[in-house]
Amino acid sequence: MKFTDGYWQVLPGMSVLRPRQVTDVVATDDALTVYAATRPQSGRGDTLNCPMLTVTYRSPLEGVIEVTATHHAGGREQVPAFPLRRCTPKVGITSPDAPGRPATFTSGPLTARVSTEAGWQVDFLAGDRVLTSSVERSMGSVTNADADTFFFEQLSLGIGAHVYGLGERFGTFVKNGQSIDIWNEDGGTASDQAYKNVPFYLTDAGYGVFVNHPERVSFEIGTEVVSRCQFSVPGESLSYFVIYGPTPKEILRRYTALTGRPAQVPTWSYGLWLSTSFTTDYDEATVSGFVEEMARRDLPLSVFHFDCFWMRQFHWCDFVWDPATFPDPEGMLARLHDRGLKISVWINPYIAQRSHLFEEGKRLGYLVRTPSGDVWQWDMWQAGMGLVDFTNPDAKAWFQDQLRRLVGQGVDAFKTDFGERIPTDVVWHDGSNPQRMHNYYTQLYNEAVFEVLTEARGEGDAVVFARSATSGGQSFPVHWGGDCESTFVAMAESLRGGLSLAASGFGFWSHDIGGFEGTPDPTVFKRWVAFGLLSSHSRLHGSDSYRVPWAFDEEAVEVTRKFTHLKYRLMPYLAGLGRVAHAEGVPVMRPMVLEFPSDRSAALADTQYMLGDALLVAPVFSTDGAVEYWLPSGTWTRVSDGEKVVGGRWVAETHELDSLPLLARPGSVVAWGARTDRPDYEYADGVVLEFFEPAEGSAGEFSVPTADGREVAATFVWAVRDGVLEVRSDAATPWQVRVGAEVQTPAGGRASVRLGGE
Repeated sequence: MKFTDGYWQVLPGMSVLRPRQVTDVVATDDALTVYAATRPQSGRGDTLNCPMLTVTYRSPLEGVIEVTATHHAGGREQVPAFPLRRCTPKVGITSPDAPGRPATFTSGPLTARVSTEAGWQVDFLAGDRVLTSSVERSMGSVTNADADTFFFEQLSLGIGAHVYGLGERFGTFVKNGQSIDIWNEDGGTASDQAYKNVPFYLTDAGYGVFVNHPERVSFEIGTEVVSRCQFSVPGESLSYFVIYGPTPKEILRRYTALTGRPAQVPTWSYGLWLSTSFTTDYDEATVSGFVEEMARRDLPLSVFHFDCFWMRQFHWCDFVWDPATFPDPEGMLARLHDRGLKISVWINPYIAQRSHLFEEGKRLGYLVRTPSGDVWQWDMWQAGMGLVDFTNPDAKAWFQDQLRRLVGQGVDAFKTDFGERIPTDVVWHDGSNPQRMHNYYTQLYNEAVFEVLTEARGEGDAVVFARSATSGGQSFPVHWGGDCESTFVAMAESLRGGLSLAASGFGFWSHDIGGFEGTPDPTVFKRWVAFGLLSSHSRLHGSDSYRVPWAFDEEAVEVTRKFTHLKYRLMPYLAGLGRVAHAEGVPVMRPMVLEFPSDRSAALADTQYMLGDALLVAPVFSTDGAVEYWLPSGTWTRVSDGEKVVGGRWVAETHELDSLPLLARPGSVVAWGARTDRPDYEYADGVVLEFFEPAEGSAGEFSVPTADGREVAATFVWAVRDGVLEVRSDAATPWQVRVGAEVQTPAGGRASVRLGGE
């Protein structure tokens, strides 16, 4: 949202109050409050009829400074609010000790320095380095011609600084030059709308910014003023956090410590998911046929997903299996479990008028109401549908009881679809502000479902497949990219969306392999399979056509088999990355900037990613196999054949349909597992630690998780001295070390490999 006409003038009908002169500074044990007049003060008479802005600095976490700026403070407290995990870090506060001296507020390595001279200037510093600033004309309270009020801030963008994040956004990965509204929409992947809007941006300049408002937040990133990032909200006040790094990874660690870390996901969820697809015809015979054929073709499944029509048409959601197509759901699910599969079913938070639950929900007050007291309804998606009011504890429990019954039947996971089209002309049970609830509803919805699965399966064994989210939604993984077309263009859109979501603190992400809308060309499908199975989570799903590989051709079967087996062998490595995502908030799939923040070319690369810290993946988006990717400096190794590739340049290659650029970073370690038939197994048993270009004098430690990913099964300590790589471990099961073509089996818990072939 813009307020100015160029740099000097405000838009017609707008009036802006800006801080012009600091008149007082008050320091307490944990806060610094600055009072700023909105016009210069030269005498007592200037205080009359002069609005004032109050700006307070606090810290919820070391290295994080909260800024709250207010015009009128008499408004009622608004809910919902993000449930932040605050602590009480030690802070340093200095008040001006002489006229013109600044006031400072320090939390760990981050300081806010407030000028008390004429004008407005607040610098956020790390040591002596200014990260970003709020300067003259940066902050203001706005009133428009309709007497609507807004509050904005503009933080400076340094030369060459890039902005990332703001949720799952499908356009250019670098957000500079974009206008973005944080407002959840069901708009597919081909527009500027997004299912997952997060009011947090990450920079490669040492800091990130989280705007602490669940309602609509409007960002103008170098558009209102080209050298600043502006964010604005409706109302009389604005709250935001400046989060120090210095690296993008450290910024994400602090941001997720504040807003919530991703839950631990079960290792079975990393395996291949197969869906019925959406509007296709299916019954138990169809499902059994798919499962049997996948097994016959050595395409090892982990999860089978039933999409919407497991329920009767017009009844979504009544949580009742369609008796015409699934007359024995308990028996069917038991038979699928006997095959070693987990079961996922589709749900949404809407109750269709024809559902037997509608009348009950209406009578008990469990559905969202209009201001007149009627149940809010519309006919979009499902005829006469209502919306479960999760602000009502009884309604939440009622909804959860429906899911508990399904879990009792044998359901292991839920695809939590929708949650974006949340009306604002309604009344919530707890009095929530409808504008705030629009984005926040998805948090209550996914939390309710995740609680049921955690209650039934235990911590670390719950997983959803969610489409909508806001800040904090990363605590309830996994999220998928929504409804994309079945084209190379949409495949690239999906990747950019996933990278933006990763830069917003989400640890796990997936997408519909082959695309959702339409039927992909076989080449598109095969290229997407490689990308999908080198994502944290992998699902074959479509709209009106099946995604079983043999529906395309036999080569599609071979490509799917190859990359499924590859992913399962990578599970010791991937499960370890999942532990990092849960413990630290660093995602499994990482934009290049997370691993190479000082590499200006890597900062712009949005058609590739790092799978953890060790593996670079560059999906192929072309029929002829042509691909170009940025390879950071150093000597990298092709995982497929061990060939060395020198980095520090753009690399152009052509790949067959069963291949893509997959390279190991110099100095990295990858743990390879011994099995290709399932994702969850004893990873330490027969593990091979592969070292890529280990450098003289380097050393480290590598842990291999247990089969469920929750604990450490074995730890390996390594070092390179005098041209020899030595690896020690107390592992109770067999293991090996590989460097290039040489493989060493340890003796007495120790393996040594002379490097350079000597």
